[in-house]
Amino acid sequence: MERHEGPPRGKFVTVLAAAVVLATAAGGAVIARYDERPPWGTDIAYEGGYLQAVRIVKWRPLREGECADMERQGMGGERAVHDPAAWVEGCLDGAAGRPSRNQGIVR
Repeated sequence: MERHEGPPRGKFVTVLAAAVVLATAAGGAVIARYDERPPWGTDIAYEGGYLQAVRIVKWRPLREGECADMERQGMGGERAVHDPAAWVEGCLDGAAGRPSRNQGIVR
């Protein structure tokens, strides 16, 4: 007979079960906190607004307040839903020709 090296089976199963319970609780807490919105939703909204403005500016200049009007009219789409204020901020930065605040950040 060979002796089993490692923790006793009972202890191993207990630790494994506790790890599964903790992982499930952590996953539940993240889902409860963010629900349908991903944790990086503000970045998604900002970049959506930024790109929208850059595309429009290629054809014509954006007027004062037009970014906020576009967001109110739902032109930001699903990205603006995550954080409407960040979408407008990104739109304003794109319209002004400023670099994206996320530029150069590796994620």
